[in-house]
Amino acid sequence: MRALRLAKIAMVAGLAAYALLVAFGNITDYGPNFAFVQHILSMDTTSPGNQAMYPAVTSPVLHHAAYLAIISGEGLTGLVFAYAAWRLWRLRQANAAEFAAGKAAVALGSTMAFLVWFVGFLVVGGEWFEMWQSSSWNGQEPAFRFIVCILLVTVFVMQTEE
Repeated sequence: MRALRLAKIAMVAGLAAYALLVAFGNITDYGPNFAFVQHILSMDTTSPGNQAMYPAVTSPVLHHAAYLAIISGEGLTGLVFAYAAWRLWRLRQANAAEFAAGKAAVALGSTMAFLVWFVGFLVVGGEWFEMWQSSSWNGQEPAFRFIVCILLVTVFVMQTEE
């Protein structure tokens, strides 16, 4: 049981590290990563003759606002996962009920990540702004990989102990 708990803690810490590194990279390499958001929102790299351009947002102010919202979501997700890992670490010797109660922060972090990477990137970016049509600015695959990893870790962590 101890090894299983340590595995759960390590995996949650890994999710925290990933989300925090993504946010850090977006802050420290603002320009190129901002260009991604700008192109997706402007829809300027969708298929030629695209008839569904009505969602396009061309305001630089709104581009920066959207990018800051993404960075904030990524950073907060990372902080919640870091808190969750710390909380589980502190409860690693506790009884099963106390350890299970400590998993609430994992559920919150997973929900936040789902909102950022699934809703934000796959639903809004991918479908509303038709990111899937862009050969150079399509972030659906990386977002999908991360959300699948998050959900798999969450399912593993949330399993009850005997």
